[in-house]
Amino acid sequence: MAEPARPRQDDRVMPTDRPIIFLIDDDDSVRRALGRVMTSAGFESRAFSTAENFLEAVLPDRRCPSCVVTDMTLPGLSGLELKLQLNTRQTGIPVIFLTANDTAEMRAAAHQAGAAGFFRKPVDTQALIDAIQWAFNPAPSRPASLFFAQTTNP
Repeated sequence: MAEPARPRQDDRVMPTDRPIIFLIDDDDSVRRALGRVMTSAGFESRAFSTAENFLEAVLPDRRCPSCVVTDMTLPGLSGLELKLQLNTRQTGIPVIFLTANDTAEMRAAAHQAGAAGFFRKPVDTQALIDAIQWAFNPAPSRPASLFFAQTTNP
């Protein structure tokens, strides 16, 4: 029996009732690994290799909870530039950054842009899942820097 066809990356993403995690990374193996993590955590996910592909395919809908997990460094539009565009569009979609090049400047820029989290690769998957869940249910008593503190270099 043949497997059902997977949606193509360039298919339009329509709102659903389930939270959707949008994964954006130019590394196919990272997208696949994060997709498996999201599935095991009970999330639906869609993966994109560029921020431009994501922006072309996604129809933001505030009624559908969603979260973006993106690499900071991407070909074309960077993860930070994507977050700034989402801010301009007032989508309200939380963004969590991943990076292999953790610097104080990158953390500060992500924090200033309003990121829900910032993690150094390889990411602690449980911490990432926690950040996603908390992005859906922000608590006023939770420190804004909660998911920024874990990225300090030893």
